[in-house]
Amino acid sequence: MRTLKMVLPFVKRHKLLVGLGFLALMGDVLFRILEPWPVKHAVDTVSDALGAELASSADGSDNVAGVIVFWSIALALIVGGRALCNYASTIAFAKTGVKVAAQLRTKVFEHIQSLSLRYHSKASIGDTSQRLVGDMGRLQEVAVTAGLPLMGNLLTLVTLFIVVIVLNPVLSLIVMATAVGYLLASRVLTPQITSASRATRKGEGQLVGDAAEALAAIRVVQAYGLEGTVASGFAAGNKKALKAGIRARRLAARLERSTDLFVGIATAVVLGFGGWQVLAGTMTPGDMVLFLMYLKIAMKPLRDMAKYTGRIARATASGERIADLLDEPVEIRDPKDPMPMQQVRGELNFWNISATDGRGAPLFENLNLHIPAGQRVGLLGPSGAGKSTLTGYLLRLADPDSGAVLVDGYSAKNVSRAELRGNIAMLLQESVLFSTTIAENIRYGRQSATDEEVINAAQRAGAHDFIMRLPEGYDTVLGNRGDTLSGGQRQRIAIARALVRDAPIVLLDEPTSGLDPASRATVEESIRELTRDRTTVAITHDLSMIQGLDRVLWLEDGCIAEDGSPQNLLQDPESKLAQWAASQRQSMDTAVGDKNTDDDAVDPQGSLPSAHDVLIPARDLNEVRS
Repeated sequence: MRTLKMVLPFVKRHKLLVGLGFLALMGDVLFRILEPWPVKHAVDTVSDALGAELASSADGSDNVAGVIVFWSIALALIVGGRALCNYASTIAFAKTGVKVAAQLRTKVFEHIQSLSLRYHSKASIGDTSQRLVGDMGRLQEVAVTAGLPLMGNLLTLVTLFIVVIVLNPVLSLIVMATAVGYLLASRVLTPQITSASRATRKGEGQLVGDAAEALAAIRVVQAYGLEGTVASGFAAGNKKALKAGIRARRLAARLERSTDLFVGIATAVVLGFGGWQVLAGTMTPGDMVLFLMYLKIAMKPLRDMAKYTGRIARATASGERIADLLDEPVEIRDPKDPMPMQQVRGELNFWNISATDGRGAPLFENLNLHIPAGQRVGLLGPSGAGKSTLTGYLLRLADPDSGAVLVDGYSAKNVSRAELRGNIAMLLQESVLFSTTIAENIRYGRQSATDEEVINAAQRAGAHDFIMRLPEGYDTVLGNRGDTLSGGQRQRIAIARALVRDAPIVLLDEPTSGLDPASRATVEESIRELTRDRTTVAITHDLSMIQGLDRVLWLEDGCIAEDGSPQNLLQDPESKLAQWAASQRQSMDTAVGDKNTDDDAVDPQGSLPSAHDVLIPARDLNEVRS
């Protein structure tokens, strides 16, 4: 019922197609009811011609050959009509199933994208993908191959049962007893089949998640020789899913064979009792054949239901997994009547922000922060201080427990997410590129950007030259996550994407981390171009980036512990920033000292500047680091 409730709204969108399918299905049932009658009349005609004393004459005609030909043609027409109706209903229901599955898949994908980072940080990408593709495919397949035909079988069963009662009330009790036997067996076994199928789908989803995680980290797996460990874990999960799958199929086979036994016993009883009534003269041979054919037609839905029960149980398990995904609450929603944002300059205000982390511990408590338009601000602090969380509030990737985030006086909760995010460009530590052309990757910053604007953004980001050296230039299709490029090249394309967005606010999250000195210098120059005359919030622990900022904030223990210009804070030996810079200096001193031990060409008296002298050109700092 939960799966049907989820699917029904989409089925209602195709009322005409469903109506045509049911109309054809009713025609199929009608032809099924008519199909045994030509056989009955032909048998009675032949029996009468052979001198049998029948309770009633078949049709009173002496032209036996003509009668048989007539009923043969009638049977062929009935079978042809049934086949045509069956084809029409199958096509109608198949098209309905495909369209409903496509629309439901779109809804599920949109719902997944609307979920907050709190969900995505815990959910397995592989399992979510399995629900979106695998479970959806199984739901669609079973709906077409089992669910919709099952409705036709139920309609056939009810109609034939009424006909059988009219023809022979005594023999109809046998059909009823068979149906009751099937229902009892189904009631016992179906829940077990569903439970086993649910375990199977859960295990398969976990397998996909494990495989996706291992393949995403294939470099680490191979570098540390973890192939055996990863493979053994995968094999254990595979064995568990296999065991549940075998149990589900064994239970389904037991239900099918039980139904075959009921049907076989019922057929034997009808054959014996019907033969006795023919000998007693209360039935003609054609009547007995008619009843046996009706019994066969009536038993077919029972056999099909037994056969489809396993499939439907597996579809139910898949439907439950999809429904669970749709039941995940959407924490971040647009207001009913969003306020339109006028020309945004980039003034930011964080007002009385209070929030807890994932463990429930306090993260911020009445935090207040004002950033004027055009100011470049750095966020520093220990790990877990909430630097990324604070920028996430600005993008409305999450909301604080209390307080407000204002952009030019507009509360982030009172405007649409699309308009809010359209005024913000973001550059992450790991540049995320897609498996499409370089031009399209840059154009993702603003879909309406022209080719000239894309090229201009690439030139400003320092990416144009290396792009033009690629075989297809801007039409070069990147590999998975852009792994065919170096880290610096990927970052410059990401900067071009941010530049083409032309947003008044720029968020930076460790954009130069992990780059080699040469790439770092190029990327830093591109970042200076990106942040020129724009409000910038930079999460960074790069000394050379800090010196180019207007202001530095030190976050710790849920509040802003320090706030000032980098020059003033670095000159104060008691400041947290100066102490952190000193620790960085000591680390680099150690690294250079170790190198000097092995290289006599280096002056043993050389040393790095102290904390208050750390403001040196980025190019020189990179040379020192190298």
